Amino acid sequence: MVDVLTKYTVVSAKLPKDLYQELALRIPEGERSNFIREAIFEKLEKTPRANKLLELEKNLNQLTQTVNTIKNGLAQLEILAHESGKTNPYIFCVDSIDKNLITFLVDHRGATTSEIAEHLETNRWLVLNRLRKLEKSSKKQLGTSIVEYYAGQRSGKRKAWWINEDLIET
Repeated sequence: MVDVLTKYTVVSAKLPKDLYQELALRIPEGERSNFIREAIFEKLEKTPRANKLLELEKNLNQLTQTVNTIKNGLAQLEILAHESGKTNPYIFCVDSIDKNLITFLVDHRGATTSEIAEHLETNRWLVLNRLRKLEKSSKKQLGTSIVEYYAGQRSGKRKAWWINEDLIET
């Protein structure tokens, strides 16, 4: 535990009077320093290190992304079970461009046509036309669209397309 050759640093602590009296009753005078030192070591062993917490958080984020990728793949294959009242947004997709577009909107909740075009490395007008087709076809089949355009400010974006999270299954 503690090496005899270890150099020590003096630390002072303010304790409530009743706690100090209890310590004085239970621990003899020459052993109190060792007792307090061992108590601190025991407490530190139970407390996770900050770098471990960051590492665990990073691993959890990676795991969440992996699960979302698997869910998207299953939804595209229509294997994922459908929740009642929810719709698989990929059934309105004609090709891989539409699927990538929907995946981007599901992951980011909303985006401008420029952001989507940049991500998909394609023309902004192609993205706009595809979004309009998705909006029209889903509105025709469901009565409401799975994607919607909102020109005002929403979640820090202006003039952006948003996925209707109430209608889609994630």
